[in-house]
Amino acid sequence: MSFKPPWEIKRQMVEKASDETNPAYGCYPKERNLKQSLDYGLINFDKPSGPTSHDVTAIVRRLVGASKAGHSGTLEGF
Repeated sequence: MSFKPPWEIKRQMVEKASDETNPAYGCYPKERNLKQSLDYGLINFDKPSGPTSHDVTAIVRRLVGASKAGHSGTLEGF
């Protein structure tokens, strides 16, 4: 039995199901207005060294006028 390297294996896409999103329950991210983007989206922020993750979250919350904001994972620089 011989094995092929990964780049020689022929692959095909398998789709389990296909469905459409009901507009009554939302929209595509690229179709959101600014308010919807801030309410339901993410802000990718490159945190400088110095302020803590908590400090940056508070600054972003204040700048965008959000009642809630948080971070996922560490924001600490190297």
